[in-house]
Amino acid sequence: MSADGVPRPRTVSAVAVAGIGEIRAGDDLAAIIAAACEAHGLALRDDDVVVVASKVVAKAEGRSVPAPDDAARQRAVESQTVRVVAERAMTAGRRTQVVQTRSGPVMAAAGVDASDVDEGTVLLLPADPDASARALRERLARLVGARPAVLVTDTGGRPWRQGVTDFALGAAGVAVLDDRRGTLDSHGRRLDVTVRGVADEIAALADLVKDKAAGTPVAVVSGTAAHVVAGDGPGAGPLVRTGPGDWFAHGHVEAVAAALGVEPDDPGAPPPPPIDPRRSVAERWDRALAVARAGRGLDAALTVTGSGGRDPGPGVSVAGDLVEVGVALERLRAAAWAEGLVVEVARDARGVHLSARADQVR
Repeated sequence: MSADGVPRPRTVSAVAVAGIGEIRAGDDLAAIIAAACEAHGLALRDDDVVVVASKVVAKAEGRSVPAPDDAARQRAVESQTVRVVAERAMTAGRRTQVVQTRSGPVMAAAGVDASDVDEGTVLLLPADPDASARALRERLARLVGARPAVLVTDTGGRPWRQGVTDFALGAAGVAVLDDRRGTLDSHGRRLDVTVRGVADEIAALADLVKDKAAGTPVAVVSGTAAHVVAGDGPGAGPLVRTGPGDWFAHGHVEAVAAALGVEPDDPGAPPPPPIDPRRSVAERWDRALAVARAGRGLDAALTVTGSGGRDPGPGVSVAGDLVEVGVALERLRAAAWAEGLVVEVARDARGVHLSARADQVR
């Protein structure tokens, strides 16, 4: 605050640390960072944040594994997966999974990386990113005489937003969240939901000056002393939204199945369904029908007959109590929508006939 009561403008800066070079398993990464900072006259301070790409941390920790083919890479992804959030088939027979990783965040392919690594290998994320951040912080403190905070970061997408950005995968010495709930805004209104993801904001700022292709995976951020703490803090775990607060716990196909009461181990329930534009309408219809019949299920009194051959697409005939027929219809409509299909309904003396066609909009 200046003498006239006007708040002084705040300045936050990020500086890339050049000279890191190629990192190999067993390298003393903290010593390499400290030497690079010294070589460029960059004196680390207690209130700085050293932001380090998880790739170089993982390389130093020897997290590279053999992956000579797609099957081996998929096994690597599965080894790092706690929960499959969504799965989609891609071109050339490949598939992509979005999963909750063993390190916490939800990421595509569990963060397994095939870029900038030796041929025939992939790189896993650090096994415990918070522990990695703490170890780097302690080692830097011994080497440079100051104890800056450390963020270990990775790159990922975000719901509802195009493009990727860096986020905090591991943290030591940073209050990762700034909880403003209960405070007042400039108009005196109470804030009820505002919790800033400070560590992710710092990570994104640092990524603007880092350049993975140029070999600068480390940056130093200054000016965020208000969020640097003396202890190591809670780590990056509080940044991960889980449980009832996670509105994106499923991909849209999986969410429809969950909404219809389908559990993965339900009899007749298909596995998490990939969406492949090359798959036939009949195949997708069969999957939708399996989902509609699982979970709450279609009442035993219903008669469901037919499996394809109807114009304009595959279909079934449903007969029985009108209420149960209506339930069956709406379950099928929801399951078919998830598969990119539209259900068309016709009725005659024999009952209600449901047929499917591809949704051209999607």
